[in-house]
Amino acid sequence: MEASTVQLNDIALFVEVAKRKSFSRAARALNMPTSTLSRRISELERAIGLRLINRNTRRLDLTEAGAAYMERCQGLIDEARLAHEQLLALSGGPSGTLRVSMPYSLAMWLLPETLNDFTERYPEVACEFDLSMLTASDAQGTPFDVVLRFGRDDDFNPSPGAVVQKLVTLENYLYASDRYLARHGEPQQPSDLSRHECLRTTIDEEHSYWTLKKGAVTERVPVSGHLAANNMSIAGTLAGMDQAITRMPHCQALDPIIQRNSLRRVLPGWSVDPISIYVIYPSRIQPAKTRAFMDFIGPMLGPASGQG
Repeated sequence: MEASTVQLNDIALFVEVAKRKSFSRAARALNMPTSTLSRRISELERAIGLRLINRNTRRLDLTEAGAAYMERCQGLIDEARLAHEQLLALSGGPSGTLRVSMPYSLAMWLLPETLNDFTERYPEVACEFDLSMLTASDAQGTPFDVVLRFGRDDDFNPSPGAVVQKLVTLENYLYASDRYLARHGEPQQPSDLSRHECLRTTIDEEHSYWTLKKGAVTERVPVSGHLAANNMSIAGTLAGMDQAITRMPHCQALDPIIQRNSLRRVLPGWSVDPISIYVIYPSRIQPAKTRAFMDFIGPMLGPASGQG
C-alpha cells in the first residue's frame, strides 16, 4: 500500500488506537481481532514511511510523527462520522448504542428518573452504563460516548482530541447522624472538627485538611478518622451508621442519600470546598445519540447547584 492509496478507514483505525492508547481496547470498540488491527496499523505506517506508535511499553505511546498525525486526523474522522450521523438522522431519530460511564452515586440519582422517559422518546438508542470507579483518565481510554465524573479542574488531563466540560458546581456541606452528634457532641466552630471522626476520600496527608468558608471567612482545619470512602453513597451510609462526619453536596442529586440515612447539617452556615460535575467526550463532535442524552439530562443537572 502506497501513501497515495491510504484509505480513510485505515486512518480511522489509527485514531481509535491513539485515542484509547491500547490495541486491545480499540479492537474491542471496533469489534475486530487485535492482531488484525495491529497488522493494519503496521501497513499504514509502511505506506506513510513513518513509525506512528511505539509498541515497546505496556501502554503504547505515539511518536512525534504519530502525535502530529493524530492531531490532524482526529478532526477529519470526527467530521466524517458526523456527516454519517446527520445522513442517518434524515431518515429517523438518534440510534445506536450509547455507552455512558458515571459514578454509582450519580447514577442512583439520574438513571431512575431518566431511563423510562429517555428510552420512550428515543427507542432506537440502546443504553449501556458503566458504574465502575475508573479514574477520569482511565475512562478516556475506554469506548465510552459520555463520561460523567465528580471532580475539580485540576483532576482532568484529557487525552488528545477529548473534550472536558464543567456542567455544574455543587456546594459542599458537612453532615452527621443525630446519634453520632449525641455521642460525640456537635461542633460549634470549624476547629472543633479536629476532635471528631471525619470521613475523608482517602487517608493521606493531602486529604487531612478541610477548607471551610463562611462568607469572606476561610478556615483550613486538620481532620482525621479511621474510615475513608471515595463514593458518596457509601459515605452517606457510613455517616448514617453513626461512624463519622462526612462532606456531601446538598443538591437535587444527593438529597435522597441524605434523607435515606437521616443525616443533618453540621456547622450550618459553613461550606466545604465545592465539587463539580464534569462531562468528558472522546472528541469535540458528538453524535446524535450523545447530544440527545446530554440534552435530556441537562435540565436535571441545571438546578443541582441549589443551596441547601
